[in-house]
Amino acid sequence: MDERRRIDMEGNVKVLVVDDHTIVRQGLRAILEAQSGFVVVGEAENGREAVKKAQELVPDVVLMDIAMPILNGLEATRQIKKLLPDTKVLALTMYNDEEYVFQILKAGASGYLIKETATTELIKAIHSVNGGNPFFSPIISRKIMESYLKEDEEKKTRGETDKLTNREKEVLQLIAEGYTNNEIGNLMNISVKTVETHRAHIMSKLDIHDVAGLIKYAIRKGLVVLDTGQ
Repeated sequence: MDERRRIDMEGNVKVLVVDDHTIVRQGLRAILEAQSGFVVVGEAENGREAVKKAQELVPDVVLMDIAMPILNGLEATRQIKKLLPDTKVLALTMYNDEEYVFQILKAGASGYLIKETATTELIKAIHSVNGGNPFFSPIISRKIMESYLKEDEEKKTRGETDKLTNREKEVLQLIAEGYTNNEIGNLMNISVKTVETHRAHIMSKLDIHDVAGLIKYAIRKGLVVLDTGQ
């Protein structure tokens, strides 16, 4: 507690780095720790760990990847913002797909950066969202502007996914990632019977009645992102 109070008094921005690639996390830590005014309070390699560490460390800003196992960055962002409304989330990802942009903004993120971002832009973005202002990579800003021209189409694209509760979306991601009912129950701290109930509701709502179909649906809707290793 004394250490945290000392950091706050010095005016440093406390950052939690979330990415499933160790080399990316280490690189971001090195970049931030080479700058004055920042302290990396922790790292997380998946969304569920990010939620847990955010609660423990109460960072000012979370640098959040989207494509992660167990719990993706979209759902992790939603949970963190619900638990810690004052913590800002800045998406940092290789994906510039419009649907991912809007999903994570809807979840509560304050900005969206592409991983090719220069160090100066990253630093500027963190300061911006920490100060309560949004920040987007130029290509993302253009996509946001263009989206106004097809707002009705965007609503239709997301309509089916919106039939699912947030809990059902979590279960769907884990099903698509190949976890068994027992494993899902353990990860989510719920009974196998509850998992089976969620699975039945998902299949009924989506009118999809096999796992292969659920996997294709989850990928198409951005609940599971195909990780190309970049």
